Amino acid sequence: MAPVDPHSYTESTHPLTTNISLSLYFDFSTSTIHAAALLSLPTPHSGDLSLDTRSLTIRQVLDPQTLAPIQFSLSSDTDPIKGCLLTVSLSDQSSLLLVFSTSPDSSALQWLSPPQTFNKTHPFVYTQCQSIHARSVFPCQDTPAARVCYKALINIPHQLSAVMAAQHVDRRPPIAGETKMIGGESFDFDYESLWCTEGRIVEEFEMNQPVPPYLFAFAVGELGSREVGPRTKVYAESVPAVLDAAAQEFAGTEELIRQGERLFGEYDWERFDLLVLPPSFPYGGMENPRMVFLTPTVIKGDASGAQVVAHELAHSWTGNLITNKNNEHFWLNEGFTTYAERRIVEVVQGEDRAGLNIGIGWRGLNEEMERFKDNMEFTKLKTNQEGVDPDAVYSEVPYEKGFQFLWRIERQIGRPAFDEFLKKYIATFKFKSIDTETFLDFLKTNVPGIEKQVDLELWTEGIGIPPDAYEPVSNIYTKIVSLANEFKLGKIPREEEVADWQGQEWELYLENLPKSVEASQVVALDARYRLAESKDYEVKVAFLQLAISCNCRDYYGEVEKTLKEVGRMKYLRPLYRALVQGTGKDEEKILAKRVFGEARDCYHPIARGVVESIFAKHL
Repeated sequence: MAPVDPHSYTESTHPLTTNISLSLYFDFSTSTIHAAALLSLPTPHSGDLSLDTRSLTIRQVLDPQTLAPIQFSLSSDTDPIKGCLLTVSLSDQSSLLLVFSTSPDSSALQWLSPPQTFNKTHPFVYTQCQSIHARSVFPCQDTPAARVCYKALINIPHQLSAVMAAQHVDRRPPIAGETKMIGGESFDFDYESLWCTEGRIVEEFEMNQPVPPYLFAFAVGELGSREVGPRTKVYAESVPAVLDAAAQEFAGTEELIRQGERLFGEYDWERFDLLVLPPSFPYGGMENPRMVFLTPTVIKGDASGAQVVAHELAHSWTGNLITNKNNEHFWLNEGFTTYAERRIVEVVQGEDRAGLNIGIGWRGLNEEMERFKDNMEFTKLKTNQEGVDPDAVYSEVPYEKGFQFLWRIERQIGRPAFDEFLKKYIATFKFKSIDTETFLDFLKTNVPGIEKQVDLELWTEGIGIPPDAYEPVSNIYTKIVSLANEFKLGKIPREEEVADWQGQEWELYLENLPKSVEASQVVALDARYRLAESKDYEVKVAFLQLAISCNCRDYYGEVEKTLKEVGRMKYLRPLYRALVQGTGKDEEKILAKRVFGEARDCYHPIARGVVESIFAKHL
């Protein structure tokens, strides 16, 4: 018996699920979902079938044809990373019906009470299933190796609406009998009556293209939308100011899609809708097909948020169409997507903007080398993650080192040849999950002799940054780095030197400043440019990191405010780490613990776990 994935109980000898039908009843009063999942296999199977679960109550497993019980067992031990193993004993059966409930501490779900929403009237819930959290919503083979099509009935209070990373089929009242297969006797209540309670509505969805479980996604709340293109609506909580700002920020989305198609082939997902989530959303964006999830922090009022949209769009080809087989090959998702994003940005926003993007990434990659200096395994592209929580080692390495690897190949064979290679790669592995070896074999077959020109093994299995990686060269990049170097000598940029700077220029400048400068210099920089109050969180957080590293306690109030108003891990990680890392930081450590104690309930469970792991390492 061999697992296919270090983060899953899925066995290589077991058939992989092909279809899932879900019925989900949302109980906001208890922050739980009562549910049934019909799993279909490609062929009849006899013997054990291993499924991943986390924080689920499994009530029954039934044969869907006869409703006869199927024997099952749940492991008594909970693995801190993988959760609980659900073993189901099948006898020449090709489908099974699981009846279960989620728990309020599901790691994928964040339930927001009305006071935590914009309108403060209705509750809100949303999913974040990447990397390994779909198992806390429904039992499944929670590995990217298992691609599934699915249908879902979402039963919610009628004042609310639902969106999903799937095609919307209908919004209608519940139908008596549509849950007759959901063995109601296994609940402590009459599930059939509950389903048809007055004041409920059912939203129906289907996803007919096979996707990995981590791309399963929904959100339920008081939602509104704005049309921004022939294939795109922007959704958010029903607040006109939020919807208008989002529609303005993402008005150029159709042009991004068209450029993506020109570079990588036809867009296969029909719709490219965007959902702006509450500030607690733990990522910048999540590439859920047909319905990208976004943090509100990408709405900056200058259309630069389009770069995050470009990244999530690029995943429509690399990540969603072609997927890493498991998280040890995560660079296949993120390195390709970072490369694709920058190609789209270069066409739509110009070479300077793409160059800045690469420069910020280069700086980030170098900082990750410092972060992992005691565990260089995670500076490789192909990593060993046995016994490792993927959320704990999430970093810019798969993004930026992966980008650098592909950029190196492009420089070697020329852009026209690399573009042809990319299109062929995408067409060949569409709707498949692959590993690094599969990619390298395809590369060597289609670019004969490439292994003699580029050290493929060093790039994919070597630690650190290879010597033929490439720091970007552009006038604007060089000028910003040069100004940052002058800061060491006490020189603050003149206003005419920064007159046309946007957030990215400031971000690059701040990230290149030395970490140990006089507190008075930091105060003087902020007095002139008001960086601590920036509406652009990339700028604000980069500045606050600098302030913490220089023991500039004047800004700790702003640090606390920032940690309490957003839940994006890109900001939480560096700020909490800066507060607790190193010696002689008693005051900062007390501040970090107090702020987290007061803010933790507003963070998504994934973000809470990441902050707790930082504390475990440094406190």
